[in-house]
Amino acid sequence: MARTLLVAGTASHVGKSTVAAGLCRALWDRGVRVAPFKAQNMSNNARAVPRATEPTEFGEIGVSQYVQARAARVEATTDMNPVLLKPRGDGESQLVIDGEAVENVGAGEYYENGWERAREAARAAHARLAAEYDVIIAEGAGSIAEINFSDRDLANVETARFADRVAPEGRPDDRATESRDAEVLLLCDIERGGAFASLYGTLELMPEDCRERVVGALITKFRGDPSLLEPGIDEIEERTGVPILGVLPYNDPGLPAEDSVSLPASGETAVYGDPSGVRIAVPHLSRISNFTDLEPLAREPRVGVAYGPPETVLNGADAVVLPGTKNTVDDLRELHEADFGDRLNEFSGPVVGLCGGYQMLGERITNAAIEGTGDEDVIEGFGLLPVETRFSTEKRVERVERALRGVGPLAGASGRVTGYEIHMGESRLTGPTERPFEGEGAAANGVVGTYLHGLFENRVARDAFLDGTFEGAGRERPDSSERATPFDRAATLVTDHVSLDALGFDRRNVPDTG
Repeated sequence: MARTLLVAGTASHVGKSTVAAGLCRALWDRGVRVAPFKAQNMSNNARAVPRATEPTEFGEIGVSQYVQARAARVEATTDMNPVLLKPRGDGESQLVIDGEAVENVGAGEYYENGWERAREAARAAHARLAAEYDVIIAEGAGSIAEINFSDRDLANVETARFADRVAPEGRPDDRATESRDAEVLLLCDIERGGAFASLYGTLELMPEDCRERVVGALITKFRGDPSLLEPGIDEIEERTGVPILGVLPYNDPGLPAEDSVSLPASGETAVYGDPSGVRIAVPHLSRISNFTDLEPLAREPRVGVAYGPPETVLNGADAVVLPGTKNTVDDLRELHEADFGDRLNEFSGPVVGLCGGYQMLGERITNAAIEGTGDEDVIEGFGLLPVETRFSTEKRVERVERALRGVGPLAGASGRVTGYEIHMGESRLTGPTERPFEGEGAAANGVVGTYLHGLFENRVARDAFLDGTFEGAGRERPDSSERATPFDRAATLVTDHVSLDALGFDRRNVPDTG
């Protein structure tokens, strides 16, 4: 049975996803069969992957576990994130179990009626992974010491408990060397200040059985000379008995973000990538989802991806991308209220709409009350594409590969592209237009729309879009030379600054699972 290491945190946004991905790639480099796991995730950034229990079907998992599976060089399945909550707004989330959307629930309703089902799904998924892999790198969520929540903390406390190494039928696994307990690696972020107090307080407030599983801690996001931390490290180790196994510098390897915490606050504008480069404007939708679609663009030299309020985001823009949304209807209403459509119609550069953004670019959405909070049956789109979308309760989740025809903002591109579709509603053409993909999407007058998430992860599409954007801006596009992947950069960050030997992961000590 597999050894499980839970990467937990003293708070949200302390680097858990990055460290988990780095460990996955570093362990794969050492010949370890490793898989990621997150029992419960809350994110609107999802990917379509095979369902573990029905491999011919596809389901949804959070983007971080998809990324971590790529880091581990294994195929992602729904077992790696068996419970996903996708916020819809107004305190309600879509509950996805084993990759399948089962219902929309409020927080109280979920913990009262759905949590036990979610826990059993998570336990079963972990057991299946544990039977197949040597090591499971589990990612926690938020803080592991939320004392008002510890009896329902599926991603942290419950994972640490059900991930203990046991043999079938619940018998102790005699093959497990030393302890059979799952282990916890605790992360604290020093950038915000108070790291030592946060670490000490977390250890004091953790459930005792989880506290006993902590094998070490990491300090993340440090800027400066690590030797300045030595007195504090010595004292915290003496006070807690927990070794500090590494200090990670502030260094973003470029992995896709887990959730919208990384985006600017409402009403603010932030540029990701190069602020001096060509500017790709993205309206910051209230219910934005799958904004990781834009990250391959932000990683290109001399490209800035600007998220901002719809009233001002088009100022100085060279291109526009309308992203996905968890609620197309309500976000479209908000954009109409901000007169974004008028501004977009006056914009002369390339425009791309992805999924919900594609639906908005059409003429109208019908059966809109199925998704929105109002009772309107029809809501007008921006009218830039001859497309009408009709919503239904049926959800499409599928990985796809299509031939790309270079039209509109993708002019000059040709070849095969891969990606995934996650959406409700079907779009039909209402007039003659070009199809950028085989039987899918629409293009007209410098505007293209598609349901294909992950479009810009395909170099052929990314190059065509950026070539046109640079040309329209009257600027020369620099060479985009091959660089180390984000997975390799995350692994280097971990291996250069974390004592893997202390975790039992040195090259001479590949875990023996019998």
